[in-house]
Amino acid sequence: MNDGPEWFAPKRYGLGSGLPVSWQGWLVLLVYSGTVMGAFFLFGEKSPATIASILIATALLLVIAWRTTRGGWRWRWGKSDD
Repeated sequence: MNDGPEWFAPKRYGLGSGLPVSWQGWLVLLVYSGTVMGAFFLFGEKSPATIASILIATALLLVIAWRTTRGGWRWRWGKSDD
């Protein structure tokens, strides 16, 4: 169970995070989107720097979402598994 900040809602089915539930979560998602678009703009489509930037940004997004999802990450089966 996660006792830290709650920036993301848990997915209803499966493992992981759903949409953000706080301004901090939306900011994280906005920064991630800007980083991905900026990597394409600065380095081009097929550049190793673009791929590296996207991989690093995605890893950071996953770690932040994992640590700040309400109830933590666990497998969920729908409404009965709240």
